[in-house]
Amino acid sequence: QVQLVESGGGLVQAGGSLRLSCAASGRTFSSYVMGWFRQAPGKEREFVAAISRNIFTLYPDSVKGRFTISRDNAKNTVYLQMNSLKSEDTAVYYCAAQPGATLTGRPGDYNYWGQGTQVTVSS
Repeated sequence: QVQLVESGGGLVQAGGSLRLSCAASGRTFSSYVMGWFRQAPGKEREFVAAISRNIFTLYPDSVKGRFTISRDNAKNTVYLQMNSLKSEDTAVYYCAAQPGATLTGRPGDYNYWGQGTQVTVSS
C-alpha cells in the first residue's frame, strides 16, 4: 500500500511558476513509476508527466518544455516544476504511483492516487 500526499498548489498569474510536491509512504518508493495528472471541471483526467525508477521522463506536448518532473528517492518525494503557466493549466493536480516498469500516461495503469491539489492560473 502506498499513500500519496500532494502539496504546493495555489493561485498564480499567467506566466508564473509553481512547484508541486508529492510525498509517498512506503519503503519501495524508488521502484515505482510516478506520475502527475490533472483534471479540470467537466473534463477527463489528463496526463501531465511521468518518471521511471531510472529517471526516464515522459510528457505530453501540452506541457513539454514548460513542466519538469523529478524525484528524490531519499525523501520519497516526486516534484512537478511548472513554468510559464497558462490559464488552461488550471486544474486539480493528482500524484499517482504504479509498481510497474513501463513509463505510461494512462491513468488506468496507476494503482495509487493522492487527493489532489488545486492549481489556479489567472490571466
